[in-house]
Amino acid sequence: MRLTTKGRFAVTAMIDLALRQHNGPVTLAGISQRQEISLSYLEQLFGKLRRHEIVESVRGPGGGYNLARIPEKITVADIIIAVDEPLDATQCGGRENCHGEVAGHRCMTHDLWATLNAKMVDYLDSVSLKDLVEQQKQKDNEPQPVVMHRTHQAA
Repeated sequence: MRLTTKGRFAVTAMIDLALRQHNGPVTLAGISQRQEISLSYLEQLFGKLRRHEIVESVRGPGGGYNLARIPEKITVADIIIAVDEPLDATQCGGRENCHGEVAGHRCMTHDLWATLNAKMVDYLDSVSLKDLVEQQKQKDNEPQPVVMHRTHQAA
């Protein structure tokens, strides 16, 4: 299983939204600029997030997006599943037809990958958007290392 940019961008955009929504609706243009994600790509992702009732849109001047639920009630799994990110390490998509079209012809490692799928979903379901926001706030408050530059003086 490999998380594609769709899932990564959706999670990143949701953290950005959650960090800023206390000032009112957050625009996709703002998220696009801050996170360097294409605006049209964000529009596609947020359409899916809205349909899954993870975000809500606010129309008109000053409009944008807000979270539809409190951050502790939104998990990373919710976000990834909403944007149609496949969370499947099996080669057969769980259909158990690893060796062809006939069901029941599983590969020898099918159970290994199916167990990995379950553990991944459990883990992603245990991490809330609130957890990620708090981690980001903590990083933002960490002091940045001071870099000293030597100046060269003419002799």
